[in-house]
Amino acid sequence: MIRVVLPAHLRTLARVKGEVKLDVANAATQCTVLDALEASYPVLCGTIRDHVTKKRRPFVRFFACERDLSHEPPDNPLPDAVATGAEPFMVVGAMAGG
Repeated sequence: MIRVVLPAHLRTLARVKGEVKLDVANAATQCTVLDALEASYPVLCGTIRDHVTKKRRPFVRFFACERDLSHEPPDNPLPDAVATGAEPFMVVGAMAGG
């Protein structure tokens, strides 16, 4: 079971409270977690990743185990603590400006 923390506006859109818990059939990667998230909550399709390219949207960041995973290849395995559910995979809306 993978735990996913979404920013408030995406939780509102998906109509969930707190963390989302997902079963990921294959190895836990950014791609498989986001595929499972979008399959469970179709309203989130296109909000975190582009519909066609599946690339991360600008101003969206991914964190796990106190590490920024945003620029890592999306097919790299997530840390073991995320794969076992001990730590959450976090989707964070980045801010721009000064």
